[in-house]
Amino acid sequence: MSAVPVSYTVAGPPDAPLVVLSNSLGATRAMWDPQVAPLAERFRVVTYDGRGHGASPAPPGPYALDDLVDDVLAVLDELGAERAHVAGVSLGGMVGMRMAAREPARVAGLAVLFSSAKTDPEGFRDRAAQARAEGTAGFAPTVVSRWLTPSFAAEHPGLVARLEAMIAGADDEGYAACCEVVGGIDLREDLGRITAPTLVVSGAEDPALPPPHQEAIAAGIAGAELLTLSPAAHLGNLERPLEVTGALLAHFDVAGGSA
Repeated sequence: MSAVPVSYTVAGPPDAPLVVLSNSLGATRAMWDPQVAPLAERFRVVTYDGRGHGASPAPPGPYALDDLVDDVLAVLDELGAERAHVAGVSLGGMVGMRMAAREPARVAGLAVLFSSAKTDPEGFRDRAAQARAEGTAGFAPTVVSRWLTPSFAAEHPGLVARLEAMIAGADDEGYAACCEVVGGIDLREDLGRITAPTLVVSGAEDPALPPPHQEAIAAGIAGAELLTLSPAAHLGNLERPLEVTGALLAHFDVAGGSA
């Protein structure tokens, strides 16, 4: 499958190094709202809706992880950017790892947040089947319960409602096809091919992809730095916005510019 024209937004100085923010399964680019403005003070920031999510099209599946990488590369090409920093949460981190391994010249710096190089396929196959049969709205509360720690969710009911609506708004088939991508990934051999300076971020209370997943990523990428946040669940960039934003700024400053 060729790249699809995903919907994206650009913020920040047009001559600044480029940073691409890639989303978790079920999330739109709105999941990065706490990070965009601070990053855009020093970087040109691209947020986008993955295929089947938000304002992006949902072509018929199946999808491969390389298809999702090609979607990002098409955005870079449209912007005339040879290289970019890439930060991704969960599925977005998988996209970033594959892009860095496959197209090393195009990734200046990499941040992999709350992600995995190898998942359990059965659970994602089951969720894909449920999305196709019943729609995403039915399991949105269950997914959001993994995205935020219980205490944070209790203190932020408006955010919980917005996140549940985000999942319910995903295209059912597009979401299911992306589920199957997550369930089918095995990036363990790719880790040794990644040469971009890499930051790995883990949430100590993440029930979806617990810290051993991120520890394995950090161990497999030469020179990778591992940061563990607590309390933080699967969308720790929402729960710990200052820490995540600060870590991304520091990491990409050190990793250098992109052209």
